[in-house]
Amino acid sequence: MSDWDASAAAWIDIQGEFGDFGRVHVLDAPMLALVDALAPATVLDVGCGEGRFCRMLEARGLATTGVDPTAALIKRARSLHPQGDYRVEGAEAMTVSTHDLVVCYLSLIDMPDLDAALFRIVAAIRPGGHLLIANLTAFNTAAVHLGWVKPLIGEPSFPIDHYLEERPRRTAWRGVDIVNHHRPLKRYMQALLNQGLVLTHFDEPPATGGPPDKRDRYNRVPNFHIMAWRKPA
Repeated sequence: MSDWDASAAAWIDIQGEFGDFGRVHVLDAPMLALVDALAPATVLDVGCGEGRFCRMLEARGLATTGVDPTAALIKRARSLHPQGDYRVEGAEAMTVSTHDLVVCYLSLIDMPDLDAALFRIVAAIRPGGHLLIANLTAFNTAAVHLGWVKPLIGEPSFPIDHYLEERPRRTAWRGVDIVNHHRPLKRYMQALLNQGLVLTHFDEPPATGGPPDKRDRYNRVPNFHIMAWRKPA
């Protein structure tokens, strides 16, 4: 059993009906704005989990396919969205048709073989189509501890170390116990450029809602970045 198989029930509980803080108050609005601007007819969500973003895309009238290697998450996606197209497949070996837009919404950090995954992901984009990525920032995944450190005296800090060292990192919270992969930002950028993609958008979106204290923590050290890339025609 994989870490994600063992953590699926806890993940489903954390996401609930609407999603966690980072999705609801940081990423959803700018991600959906980019989807609207790109106006795709067909979308592939790679690492779709329990299907939350697929449902949001379908609500916009977009034909969406979701793939994820964790069977329990796909089962949950199908139960919440019976008319949806959900498949148990990992990015590194997926076999799907081409789409106008491929989305990786906080899923690249879970893929152990980035180059193999990106090869398949780019193959799934039609010529002239786009890739939309939301990812943890590299200084987040290089954190010495999970989140902020609060000393007895003085200001809380967010220490990072070994930033340039690509490595798997075990992370655990609220019953989820999984391995993410830390990679410096240049690793992602170089890999995407090597696939022949053209960068069209980059942002580190701020938190815009939720409890003020939590919003402040997210904005002091942004957790996420968003990128859009175009596949030349």
